[in-house]
Amino acid sequence: MFIVETYTTAVLFCIVTMLCWGSWANTQKLAAGHWRFELFYWDYVLGILLLSLLFAFTLGSTGEGGRSFIPDVQQADWSNIGSAVWGGVLFNAANILLVAAIAIAGMSVAFPVGIGLALVVGVIVNYLAQPLGNALLLFGGVALVAAAILLNATAYRKLASNTQVVSTKGLVLSVVAGLLMGFFYKYVAQAMFPDFTQPEAGKLSPYTAVVFFALGILLSNFLFNTLLMYRPFVGEPVSYADYFRGTSRSHLTGVAGGVIWSIGMSLNIIASGEAGPAISYGLGQGATVVAALWGIYIWKEFKNAPAGTSTLLNLMLLCYLIGLALIIAAG
Repeated sequence: MFIVETYTTAVLFCIVTMLCWGSWANTQKLAAGHWRFELFYWDYVLGILLLSLLFAFTLGSTGEGGRSFIPDVQQADWSNIGSAVWGGVLFNAANILLVAAIAIAGMSVAFPVGIGLALVVGVIVNYLAQPLGNALLLFGGVALVAAAILLNATAYRKLASNTQVVSTKGLVLSVVAGLLMGFFYKYVAQAMFPDFTQPEAGKLSPYTAVVFFALGILLSNFLFNTLLMYRPFVGEPVSYADYFRGTSRSHLTGVAGGVIWSIGMSLNIIASGEAGPAISYGLGQGATVVAALWGIYIWKEFKNAPAGTSTLLNLMLLCYLIGLALIIAAG
C-alpha cells in the first residue's frame, strides 16, 4: 500500500485535507435552493463510501509496504473493525448536525464554531491517546483556535442583533456537533497499526479503517437521517419518495460533496502515520479557515452585519492561521 514517508509530505496531505474539508459544503450551498439538506445528505454519504472503496482498491492495494486491502480485511479482529465503525457512527451524528447548522446559520458560522470546537477537543483527545509533537506549541495553537471560536460567536451575535432571520439554533447545533466530532478520529486511529510500515495482526491499515469508518456512517444514517427527514429542525418533513424524485444534478451534487470530503479524510488518515493523529487531525481541521473564507467572501453570509463585525471576523481568521502554524510547528 502507499505510505507517506516524510513529515513534509504528511503536512502537504493535511493541507489538501484542509481544502477538501473546508470546501465540500459548497456543494450543499449549491443544492440548497432546490434540494433539502436531509436529501442531499444521503448522496453525500454514498460519495464518502465510494471514494473510500476506490482508494482501498488502488492506493491501499499497491506497493510493497504495509498490507493490501483484501488480506487486511481477512485478518482483522472484530474489535478493531468495531472501533472504526463506531468512529463513523460518532462522526455521522456530529456531521449531520453540522450540515443542519450550515443550512440554518451558514458556512461562516457553523464551521468556525463547530469544527473549531472539534479541533480543540480532538487534538486533546488524540494527543492523550498518542502524544506526538511539542505539547507547548500544539496546545498554544489550540488556545488560539479557541479564541477564534469566541470571536466568531461574537460576530454571529452581532449579526443576529441586526436581522430577524438569524436564529441561535444554528449556533447551538454547531456547538453540539463540535463536541461530538472531537471524538470520532480517536476510534479510527485506535483501529489501525500505528507504524504503517509494520502491519500488526488483527489491526487495520489506514485504507481499511477508512472503509469501515464509511460503512459506520452509512449504517447509522438510516437512523439519524431518517429521524431528521420526518422530524426536521426547520421546514416540513420530507420522505424517501422525495429523495427518488430528485434530479440527476441534485444527486450528483451530493455525491460530489461526499467524494471531496472523503478525499480529505483518506489523505489525513494516511498522513497520521508520519505526523501523529493529534497534529494530522488538528491541521486538517484548519478547514475552518477555508470554509469561513467561502462563507464570508463568496456567499456573503455577513453582508448585513453591523459595523465592527468585519474586524471581529478578520481577527478570527488571524487567530486561526497563527494557531494552525503553531500546530504545524509542533511536529
